[in-house]
Amino acid sequence: MSKVPALQRTIKILNFISSKGRCSAAEIISSLQIPKSSAYLLLEELKSYQFIKQDQNGDYFLWIKLVELGELASNCFDIREIAKKHLARLTNNTGLLTHLGILDNKTAYYILKCESHSTISVRSYVGKQVSLYRSGVGKCLLAFQPSEKITEIVNQITFEQKTANTIMTSSSLHTELAKIRQQGCSFDNEEDYINIRCIAAPIFNAQNNIAAAISAVGTTFQITDHVLPQITIKIKECAKDISKELGCLMYE
Repeated sequence: MSKVPALQRTIKILNFISSKGRCSAAEIISSLQIPKSSAYLLLEELKSYQFIKQDQNGDYFLWIKLVELGELASNCFDIREIAKKHLARLTNNTGLLTHLGILDNKTAYYILKCESHSTISVRSYVGKQVSLYRSGVGKCLLAFQPSEKITEIVNQITFEQKTANTIMTSSSLHTELAKIRQQGCSFDNEEDYINIRCIAAPIFNAQNNIAAAISAVGTTFQITDHVLPQITIKIKECAKDISKELGCLMYE
């Protein structure tokens, strides 16, 4: 039982309107089992502070104050700061170099790197541009974009054969991206460099849109077929943890 029932009801109302997009007072009262008098009082208060608004049909929808608060909240954290501790733990648990990458317009970059203490090292650096069709992070970032953006980007790619495993056609890349969306992670199986493998997983924000991707990189000696499934699980769990901190509700 909440110590502040009115506040609990207010939060439930906002969450309900958020899930519905637009809804009537009758829907709110019926679905949330809030007394009619209390519901109307709370709705009027939320309207007066511009948390909600009514359309011409009298239905309620979220309004400008929540946009303002959301913008202020988003400015209070940096995805790198949130991801840093999670990547450090992932590196400790796998012994592998880990990265955080983002897609800026049509280019993918590493924006955070967590070096492993292994005697076997893979060279990379923060700010490095990574391929959207040869790298684990790049393919992962591309796979979860809106379909129109995927098509636009793929159509502009000039494929370069780096290894025997490099994807070399648009149709093959589209097939790979569909597979990534289905399995929730991507792999670089010596597609960019010989003897280097990578596993990547997407990070989603509060709007359930892809915000970034994390990866673990190692040599084929470090990432063997035997350990690949266990490492993949750890990377996907790490990505989920970061997504939750960003407010993503898909994993609740």
